Amino acid sequence: MEKVVSLGPLGENHACDFLKKKGCKILERNFRAGHGEIDIIARLGKIVLFVEVKTRASSDFAQPWEAVGYRKRKHLKTAAKFYVQQQPSHRDQEYRFDVLSITMKDTSPAEIEWIQNAF
Repeated sequence: MEKVVSLGPLGENHACDFLKKKGCKILERNFRAGHGEIDIIARLGKIVLFVEVKTRASSDFAQPWEAVGYRKRKHLKTAAKFYVQQQPSHRDQEYRFDVLSITMKDTSPAEIEWIQNAF
């Protein structure tokens, strides 16, 4: 039987590799707090990034980043506040919410769009 790999975790692995190549240090993955989850928490210089990763097999109907609506942003902000409260060393940092929009077609390399300061 063939093992099916979910796009979500695969996209997050691509996202981590991409961010590392851009000079980011990955601090956390899949950080959960209440109703919110932050896919990736990373540091880029003095900025702590809260990164939402959206992965799709195609962008025929919509871009992956379009799935980050009001409700998702609200949950991300709540989780980020909790994270900051739990990390006293991060309180004086700058923070940013980014989205990595990933399209993974069968034979092509993943297309990654990094939307910085998305909301």
